[in-house]
Amino acid sequence: MAALNGKRMFPCPVCTDPREVRTTKKQKPYLVCDPCGVQVFIRGPAGIAAFDRLVDRGDREDLWARLREMERRYYLKCPECGCRFWAEPELAKTSIFDGSLQGFRCPEKKCGATVAWENKQ
Repeated sequence: MAALNGKRMFPCPVCTDPREVRTTKKQKPYLVCDPCGVQVFIRGPAGIAAFDRLVDRGDREDLWARLREMERRYYLKCPECGCRFWAEPELAKTSIFDGSLQGFRCPEKKCGATVAWENKQ
């Protein structure tokens, strides 16, 4: 991922916000996302090498821009309850008449609102 302020960064696997790639005393990389409560420890030589390739690849391919575009397209906000969620196939709501995609149902159990897909394209 892109280095911010000279630090290597990688997205949190839950919220996709950039997080600093830290190093343990034994020189193994890890991530901490306090808002999500996620800690990711990369162990073993093969895992560390693969993780380093991902971080380096993100630098070259501007992965942050790609993540922002994905979030703009597929990270929805419910108009009723304000819940934020990713568009997923099981949340799709289709027309009973022609099968066209109408939007995505809010995953909150008490809500039941639909986010129209036309607003996201």
